[in-house]
Amino acid sequence: MIRGSRTVAGAVVFSGGEPTLQGPALIHLAAAARTMGLSVGLHTNGMFPRVIENLLRERLVDMVALDVKTTWERYDDLLGVAAVGAVEQSLALCRRAKAEGSLETCEIVVTLFRGREGDLASIAEAACGLALVLQQGVAEGFDPLTRQELEAAAAPLGRKVRIRTREDGEVGYDPEQELFR
Repeated sequence: MIRGSRTVAGAVVFSGGEPTLQGPALIHLAAAARTMGLSVGLHTNGMFPRVIENLLRERLVDMVALDVKTTWERYDDLLGVAAVGAVEQSLALCRRAKAEGSLETCEIVVTLFRGREGDLASIAEAACGLALVLQQGVAEGFDPLTRQELEAAAAPLGRKVRIRTREDGEVGYDPEQELFR
């Protein structure tokens, strides 16, 4: 399928479920896509840092979107498994690769649900120096935050973020300029 799309696509993004759960297959596909001249992206929850480390070491990814679910203190309780150490390690690997210039783009993606806006300052601190994306949390039984509410949650951060909602798609937000594209 990737090979057949080369004439209309310049990149491939591996996303979930969780692509790093199948590390050897992911590495093989990323290497094949790279051989075809395609850029490679990865959207991951960060639970398998060794796979991310291998992809970065082999320079098989250009972009990593790392989901950060909540504050480090609440992580394991939220997921019901010991996850925080793995995600912190994945974040450190991506931060280092970005600083060294071996990773072109790294963004921290936060799916924000109503009532968890207070988590954002801690997550933004962990994401310091990396792009931050606030994504509208949408789930049955939850009233999703609006774009304006996500902007209000982002304003105290004092930094640019991208905001994604079902209603507005993706918009850029700069607390000094309101919206940017």
